[in-house]
Amino acid sequence: MSKSNSRKPAHGSVGLGTPLLTTAAAVIALLGAPAWGADKGGQPGSEAAPKELAVWTTKEVQFTYMGFTTFYSCDGLRDDVRQMLLLLGARKDDLHVYELPCSGAPDRPNPFPGVKIKMSVLTPAPSTDSDVSKMVQAQWKTVKLPYRESGINAAGQCELLEQFKKTVLPLFTARNVDLVATCVPHQLSPLGTKLQADVLVTNQKERQASAAETR
Repeated sequence: MSKSNSRKPAHGSVGLGTPLLTTAAAVIALLGAPAWGADKGGQPGSEAAPKELAVWTTKEVQFTYMGFTTFYSCDGLRDDVRQMLLLLGARKDDLHVYELPCSGAPDRPNPFPGVKIKMSVLTPAPSTDSDVSKMVQAQWKTVKLPYRESGINAAGQCELLEQFKKTVLPLFTARNVDLVATCVPHQLSPLGTKLQADVLVTNQKERQASAAETR
């Protein structure tokens, strides 16, 4: 017997891990679904964009997932949410995503898994702030979630992305938010799911290297 993957939802379709579907009919319905993650070519914002000054700002939120079609284990939800936060530009050095008290085994499906998030995100530098040392150069970048999924997996993330957009995305500096989702309990949407937004980001690797040189 193979060891279960903690990132799998238990029943239903998947989140950002491997899917488990509710019905065989859902698989057939999705065979012709468009692949949101399969576009080729650069996304808007992938070219050089004008820089602007920003500062890191601490944000905290508690996020509880409630799904009827896709189910997540507690540590599976934690890992998937953390990955989405990083993609949206949360600072890696001090990002904390804690599981909320979880009934049952952490790698088994949970009816209401949740996480507590503490992170630093970029916000435009206030014109009255004279402390230049706190400022970083940032630019707008288009980020599309699910970040590497299409077809069945993308459709299975409908509820997660819908709830993530409402509760977590507003903590980021974002614009042009576009959610394509039709979430129906116990059904997978044959059109798939997409959450896309322009977010303010900076090159964290470049900043880390610069900080190391000054030590």
